[in-house]
Amino acid sequence: MKSAIYLLSIAVLALGLYSFEVRQQNTQLEQTVQAQYTNALTNASEKLSTLQRSVSQSLLFQDQHALEAELDNIWRISNEFRSTISSLPLSREVANEWLRYVGNIGEEAKYASDNRDFEGWHDRMQVVNQNLQSLSDEWTVATSNFYQNDADLSQWTNVAEKETEQSPFKNVASNLKTYSETDFPLTASESDWLKKRDLQNLDDKEITKEQAIERLEILIPGIKDATYTVTKSKEDAPYPFYHIQFVKGSRIGYADITVKGGHILSFLSERPIQEQKGVSQQQVRDLTNEFLKRAGYNDVQIVEMRENHQAWHIALARVVGKDKAFVYPDGIQLKISKDSGELLGLNAMEYVQREEINEDQKVVPINWKTFFRPGTHVEEEKLIYTENEAFQLRKCYEVIARFDSKQNETFRIVVDTENHDVLKVEYMP
Repeated sequence: MKSAIYLLSIAVLALGLYSFEVRQQNTQLEQTVQAQYTNALTNASEKLSTLQRSVSQSLLFQDQHALEAELDNIWRISNEFRSTISSLPLSREVANEWLRYVGNIGEEAKYASDNRDFEGWHDRMQVVNQNLQSLSDEWTVATSNFYQNDADLSQWTNVAEKETEQSPFKNVASNLKTYSETDFPLTASESDWLKKRDLQNLDDKEITKEQAIERLEILIPGIKDATYTVTKSKEDAPYPFYHIQFVKGSRIGYADITVKGGHILSFLSERPIQEQKGVSQQQVRDLTNEFLKRAGYNDVQIVEMRENHQAWHIALARVVGKDKAFVYPDGIQLKISKDSGELLGLNAMEYVQREEINEDQKVVPINWKTFFRPGTHVEEEKLIYTENEAFQLRKCYEVIARFDSKQNETFRIVVDTENHDVLKVEYMP
């Protein structure tokens, strides 16, 4: 019995010593990690200050040799800052926006140096310099929380990684996104790629190839019993879709339908077209409305109809809210033959992508008699959503106005409903 108690005591003592040693090792490990993050955070703040200072200094020089030295410095520092940011425990939103914004500055510096575009650099960096200074100040405020807690990693990580309204990094991420869009606007191809990538986020149920064909035949009854060839998009495609080819008599066509939800993105039909006019404009409207019902497009309206000698081209837009505002970026385009009223083409990708709408934007009435000069007659007025120069979707008044003169000129004017900024003025022949 005594031997058993003795052995048990030794075991308990050994376990206690082991537990103490493990705790001590964990504490040392946490302190080591904490020290690494402290160094990385300090390094990131220093790199950001150095980058902002280098951008500011580059605007001083006209001498080619001096400016090239600053541009090389900016390229190097931007890469070092991005590497440091990647190693910090930040939310994905904050980290990605920093990587994009600072990466763009570095790419601009490299482009200016390689192409000797020094005037272009000065023009582009005037606003960037101011914005980078603001971001540097906001970053200082956000990261001060870490040092205020005596470099407590657990407390600071809890703030940095959570994308909440209370997080000081929320303002940093918001301004980074805004500055990225205004200072480095996307090219058309980049914007199109990002929109296509967003289709990956569709949360609808996946459909089979057979269901995709059934969906297409509901939308386009005239191709029923055609011969089909269906292929699925490649693994590296920006979003999964079925590509359907069909042949029926003299008609050949193609369609792309999303795997998730079976949303038709595009449709094209090729066949001989008779040039004589077989359907009226009103019949085309009626046929369009019938198609919209079959497709389940219950929230769109026709905004424009144009014709050539063979077909009608129809533009539709999504309608939202109690005030029935048209969302121009959420559009659908149709092509309908004049000889039979048959659907020849469809593009609904923008409609499927669906923009996020801020329906809380204020609508402040405008007195058009005082807004326009005397002699200007407002022929038409409606509410729309369109992008401003900062690529923000804004609710606007769309006005067709005619100026009473010998030329009897007509204009399309787009005015922000909240701040009354004039976003577009187009002459209508």
